[in-house]
Amino acid sequence: MPRVRRFLSVLRDDLEVARLRDPAARSLIEVALGYPGVHAVWTYRLAHRMWREPGLRLAARLLAQAARAATGVEIHPGARLGQRLFIDHGMGVVIGETAEVGDDVVLFHGATLGGKTMHHGKRHPTLGDGVVVGAGAKILGPVWIGNGAQIGANAVVITDVPAGAVAVGVPAKIRTVSRDSPLIAADVDDPAIYI
Repeated sequence: MPRVRRFLSVLRDDLEVARLRDPAARSLIEVALGYPGVHAVWTYRLAHRMWREPGLRLAARLLAQAARAATGVEIHPGARLGQRLFIDHGMGVVIGETAEVGDDVVLFHGATLGGKTMHHGKRHPTLGDGVVVGAGAKILGPVWIGNGAQIGANAVVITDVPAGAVAVGVPAKIRTVSRDSPLIAADVDDPAIYI
């Protein structure tokens, strides 16, 4: 019974974070029925549990592919996702097999957590807690994105990004924002505003 309660609590957290982060969300039922990012995360959670059982890996991959067809979001069942991940709109989001995503992360549509090599081992990014990845951004390779970092829309990140930093451009460069600025990270919903 504790497992079922924990599972239901995680599902509720996924709904709540979508409702809180998206100003267009009017109710939990609307989020549960109409948010492909939430559906993709829920399907991932089941596929990830299956992936951990060697005999179910093929079934896990097939479930992930069905979710991709239904939602436009591709999450490899081997990826490790934290709590309260919010994928806004969802279409075109890709999360590779060795990607690791912390808690309270936001990914906008078209974001990629991808690889840049075909070698075995760690080849996808690691995102800390509270990271925001803008629309169309690409984070490639086994790079580290620190807690609270923001990745601007359409940025291409191929090197580590320190905690609290803002990375924009192709290739992405770190932009610093004065703590006295009216545009401090806590007040900015769209990292592209720094461009």
